[in-house]
Amino acid sequence: MKKLIKGLREFQSSYFSANEELFEQLSHGQKPRVLFITCSDSRIDPNLITQAGLGELFVIRNAGNIIPPFGATNGGEGATIEYAVQALGIQQIIVCGHSHCGAMKGLMKLDSLRIEMPLVHDWLKYAEATRRLVKDNYSDYEGEELLEIVIAENVLTQIENLRTYPVIHSKLHQGQLKIYAWIYQIETGEILGYDPQKHAYVLPQNQLFPSEMDETLVSPAVNSNVEIHFTKTQQRPFQSSQEVPVSTHEWFPMTVLSPEQMERIYRGSTTK
Repeated sequence: MKKLIKGLREFQSSYFSANEELFEQLSHGQKPRVLFITCSDSRIDPNLITQAGLGELFVIRNAGNIIPPFGATNGGEGATIEYAVQALGIQQIIVCGHSHCGAMKGLMKLDSLRIEMPLVHDWLKYAEATRRLVKDNYSDYEGEELLEIVIAENVLTQIENLRTYPVIHSKLHQGQLKIYAWIYQIETGEILGYDPQKHAYVLPQNQLFPSEMDETLVSPAVNSNVEIHFTKTQQRPFQSSQEVPVSTHEWFPMTVLSPEQMERIYRGSTTK
């Protein structure tokens, strides 16, 4: 607490005083550009990893970056989503998982949580579709590789849940909303974005339109370990007979969905 109080003083004396005009503007209302849904894990800071400024991100955080389906609970996630899209007019949503996620470790051994952490057990049941999908389709994996799969599939499961909200369904139908699936790698600082056409996680700049690119996005990041990381993971076998090409800038190719399924679930990821 002593450290936090010292930080409050430093904030008020340095950062706030240097940005008083910004805070004056923010005091009259907010106009965030993105709804960022991620885990409560203390190792993740959405504004830090995206370098977004104050007022640019509207954030939902909980254990496992979980979005209960519409009508499943009266929790704050649904109300926050509805407010973000309907009242604030947000047109971009990011669901961001992360490596070494404790909630996803718990999901892999759900029954053991029933006695010691019953509330956590009940909360993680909103990711039951993830657990069942992994159990049925990735039986050849275990340990850290299996955890990576659970994390990646859970982000997509939560996007499916997100699409059950009437306001989301309506905005997607009107082409007024984009949804992105991201995974943050704590150990490398890299963000990977899901590409529904390739059915793999790729560098997020690969998902931008040519008109949105500039030199800073084309150039590699300083001290990037992308090549090494992907070389390690790209050799995993597919859980499908369908062949999908994988480049050195793609990671975690998963069980391949049909085009109809991809359109139904991830339509917001690729429409302009």
